[in-house]
Amino acid sequence: IRSPYDSCVYYKKVEDGSCVYLLLYVDDMLVASRNKAEVQTLKSLLGSEFEMKDSGAVEKILGMEIRRDQVQRKMFLCQEGYILKVLKRFGMSASRPVSTPLTLSIRLSELNSTQSEAKKEYMARIPYASVVGSLMYAMVCTRPDLAQAVGVVSRFMSNPRKEHWLAVKHILRYLKGTSDIGLVYRGDNSCSLTRYSDSNFVVDLNARRSVTGYAFTIDNSLISWKEALQPTVALSTTKAEYMALTEAAKEGIWLKGLISKLGFPQKETIISCDSLSAICLAKDNIHHERTKHIDVRYHFIQTDKRIEV
Repeated sequence: IRSPYDSCVYYKKVEDGSCVYLLLYVDDMLVASRNKAEVQTLKSLLGSEFEMKDSGAVEKILGMEIRRDQVQRKMFLCQEGYILKVLKRFGMSASRPVSTPLTLSIRLSELNSTQSEAKKEYMARIPYASVVGSLMYAMVCTRPDLAQAVGVVSRFMSNPRKEHWLAVKHILRYLKGTSDIGLVYRGDNSCSLTRYSDSNFVVDLNARRSVTGYAFTIDNSLISWKEALQPTVALSTTKAEYMALTEAAKEGIWLKGLISKLGFPQKETIISCDSLSAICLAKDNIHHERTKHIDVRYHFIQTDKRIEV
């Protein structure tokens, strides 16, 4: 059965109560199940219809490396090989590592001042978009620690300056020292979903927009995260936090449905937020004078009773 929540996810319930999962991305495929006989049956059926290559137990897919510790029932996901290739491709293999993706002293803007001809010629030779795109792929797959830094440097893709390129090189130097960092998943059968939401008020130096951030975990293992500029200017920290809550709620509804359909029913879960004013606004159906300007799309969180803030 194709999942109604993700068209690349298929599942089948078998007689012993477990499931067989098929994950598809273009011509790459993963099959997972506790029942090895069902896995072999599925692979035989697929092989009779399509030309396939059985690579055995998965160790790498789409640039992600999968390592297992069956004794401690842990699985580790990383992109060490991919990151080392990126560093080599862009001439940063011998760079000196740093301890953070970006420092507090790095505050980037579009810089309205005119660039010198020398700097324009210098930046014309820099593959800025290609490097940022490579960083984005690592961030999306296994490196949530890059989310904020990559979110910042990606704002200047159309007209990067030398200052922006130095910030990108700083991120690459951080990757040089942390190429083997990744995500750990533990074998816990509870599969309880937890959500966290936050915002950073008026962090964008150009358009004065705030940032939305959220993270979702299953049994303390991270499965979904986001850091992005909000589409409109928030007039207060309350609105910025409220907008972040709404985005987290929408992602949470989708994840809850996806995980439940895969055989792990989810109860009502809590979104953790550190803004009391945003929490009060989410629970209050009365729109007061100071908050009535908030668009209906952000009051969406009040219409969904399956979410507790």
